[in-house]
Amino acid sequence: MTLFFYIKTNYLFLQKQKIMKIAILNGPNLNLLGKREPEIYGSQTFEDYFEILKAKFPQLEFVYYQSNIEGELIGKIQELGFSYDGIILNAGAYTHTSVGIGDAIKAVTTPVIEVHISNTYGRESFRHQSYISGNAKGVILGFGLKSYDLAIQSFL
Repeated sequence: MTLFFYIKTNYLFLQKQKIMKIAILNGPNLNLLGKREPEIYGSQTFEDYFEILKAKFPQLEFVYYQSNIEGELIGKIQELGFSYDGIILNAGAYTHTSVGIGDAIKAVTTPVIEVHISNTYGRESFRHQSYISGNAKGVILGFGLKSYDLAIQSFL
């Protein structure tokens, strides 16, 4: 009985030590953060903010990827969607147009959190439609870059 308890306790300890792998995927025009419409998206680049996130969550392993090309985002979701613990996706304008990205999220086992820097429901009506939300674990929007921080916390 004592040996079993020791093994079980050590197994639980090792499980807690597993480093979570989180992918952050950004879609079109998010490479222009800090330059594009700062009144909506802020003045900080995502690369600078990503460094802040890595420092805030040193216990996590992050990968960051940005593309303006729909097929590349789908490929990255498929590549990471069976081996990562979480994907944070800001598909930008593809949120409102891409059935393919929505289908890719549905096809993978890794939970996906959809994020948006702005409150898309407080903007133009075409931004109220999401092909991602129905297949995502959750949606966080309108908190600026902090939306990514909140998404990370949802995986912890």
